[in-house]
Amino acid sequence: MKFLFDDPAFDYQALRTAGYADYGGAQLGEVMAVASRVPGGDTDGWRHAWTVLADRVHGLGRTAREEGRAEDARAALLRAHNYYRTAEFFQRDDPRDAEALRLMRLSQETFTAAAGLMDRPPLPVRIPYEGTTLPGHFYAADDSGEPRPTVVHHGGIDSTLEEGYFFVAAAALARGYNCLCFEGPGQGSVLRDQGLVFRPDWERVVTPVVDFALGLPGVDPDRLALVGTSLGGLLALRAAAHEHRLAAAVAHDAVWQLGDVVALPPFVLEWVEQGCDDFANPVMWGIAAQQTFTRWLLRQALWTFGAATPAELLRVLPRFGLADVIGEVRCPVLVLDAEEDLFFAGLEHAKKVYTGLNSPKTLYVFTADEGGGAHCHSGAMRLYHERLFTWLGDTL
Repeated sequence: MKFLFDDPAFDYQALRTAGYADYGGAQLGEVMAVASRVPGGDTDGWRHAWTVLADRVHGLGRTAREEGRAEDARAALLRAHNYYRTAEFFQRDDPRDAEALRLMRLSQETFTAAAGLMDRPPLPVRIPYEGTTLPGHFYAADDSGEPRPTVVHHGGIDSTLEEGYFFVAAAALARGYNCLCFEGPGQGSVLRDQGLVFRPDWERVVTPVVDFALGLPGVDPDRLALVGTSLGGLLALRAAAHEHRLAAAVAHDAVWQLGDVVALPPFVLEWVEQGCDDFANPVMWGIAAQQTFTRWLLRQALWTFGAATPAELLRVLPRFGLADVIGEVRCPVLVLDAEEDLFFAGLEHAKKVYTGLNSPKTLYVFTADEGGGAHCHSGAMRLYHERLFTWLGDTL
């Protein structure tokens, strides 16, 4: 389903950005205006156009705040935060260059400013983790301290802590749930500031987060659900196989094995298996250069998984799978799938996850006809939340 661009990577990221309009994170006219000015595949043009928009909307927010118009300020700053995140998205030739760091800093600071103007601002937290801490936001449904169902959320290969507000937290608050969003190794500021990369034993991440969540006011220990988005769907189920204090887990969307995602000619895979990296690496770089999506994905994966070369990355990815642990999950699981997933379409990941589960399970496939067929149902957030929280309500 085409949105605004012929380039699939640009089209999906524009849809992702626009989809947050449901919770104040975008305005459709602003997104369409940017799309009209950016040629497909021009990542420098993408960065410039979204930065110009973000700066303009940020200015609207500052002015509104100075004039005491809190509602207008919050709305503009929330949009600007999302636009800064989008502007930085394809900056992966050097994800630590000055401009990438500046845009992400602006995205975080602008969200913080917007959150401070919410009716119930989130509580910034630092979660103890292996000698350091992980950043989080705790969104409390109210101040009563009464035990409430609580969602713990983490994203995937490119999500940010702040994006958790749109993924889950805003919808959770509207339904009387608490929500604890956090970033783990390989994600957001944990990757940028601490240099921690993804690890397959994600239970080592989630268990200290659960420990922390159970100490927060108003968290019902018997109604704690874990939601993992994108790659987070795989990680969440790996964690649920070991962390049995969870009352429910959600794979949004389901991922079975990361090694299956890489589509390469068989001879390249043979070279990697044989250790002929000098042959394999140039070919993989050449393949990646042909498309915006594959170029971004390769560089993003090298960074977040801590691999020095494409061949090394291919040896790391198979460690991230569910075959060895899926049968150990005990809690009810909601398995979500997207009919036209940019990453996983045709690989039957959700079916494999669903089949492998021994615990109570539900599978839901979002379709293109209902507008939810894109990866993680971008552009259909209200539909996704309706189904998510209906299931959570029945399950918890």
